[in-house]
Amino acid sequence: MFSAMPTARQEHAVRGALEAEHPDTIETRLWLEEHEWLYGLLRSDENVSPTFRFPDLISACVSLVFLHDGAATRIFEFLGTQLVLRPPLTPRRRESMWRQQYELLLAVQRSPANRHPNPKFQLDQLTTACVALCRQLEEADGIVLRQARLNMAERSARWRNPPTA
Repeated sequence: MFSAMPTARQEHAVRGALEAEHPDTIETRLWLEEHEWLYGLLRSDENVSPTFRFPDLISACVSLVFLHDGAATRIFEFLGTQLVLRPPLTPRRRESMWRQQYELLLAVQRSPANRHPNPKFQLDQLTTACVALCRQLEEADGIVLRQARLNMAERSARWRNPPTA
């Protein structure tokens, strides 16, 4: 039987190839509403010189949420009061984020707030929460693009001056 849908093995191979090609990024998913907002920002006239792509925009949102104390509390508050009310089979879009911001979300995902007896939230939900929280900011587009620039400058400095062991 032939299918247009990739098998789990094929999907894993493609994901592995992409991660090998871009080892500094991690795949995530975004719920459709937040993806559409970021897509609008990606295509906006403000996103120029350089033009930031999804990994930069998603990572900027994560960074902005974690700039303030209580980031995990804010994320779980959004998840428990707003995202949980959306249809659970809401479509998601596959995107990537930079590894540094993934590590922040991974710590939240592994935290006691995401363990029994609390509901368990996945990476796509945590990522979506960060984008949604940024979307609520006044002048969100400019703030996210400014943070993307700061993140890029920090990554560039780290790559130029790797830590000595």
